[in-house]
Amino acid sequence: MIKLRFKPIGCDILFTSNASDEEILRLHKTISNNIKTHRISKKISQLELALTIGMKSGAFFGNAENNTHDKHFNIEHIYKIAKALDVPMVSLFDDVE
Repeated sequence: MIKLRFKPIGCDILFTSNASDEEILRLHKTISNNIKTHRISKKISQLELALTIGMKSGAFFGNAENNTHDKHFNIEHIYKIAKALDVPMVSLFDDVE
């Protein structure tokens, strides 16, 4: 469990997270792998999909899909990707624990 300390004036409050950094990393990797699997099955390049969802280049998309440079898809990206790939959004969350 991750503990974060927040100290407002005059008191000490301890906050904890219910998910570890490792769990969040697994979440991002699972979603990215699902996106990659669907994208490849539709024979669409990273650049083509990136442009379809309104990104100006494929760099961010590639980094997010490959989990590099601490880049990740947000919920808007996931919605647009599902729509572009013509798959249910929930299918991009398959195998998320």
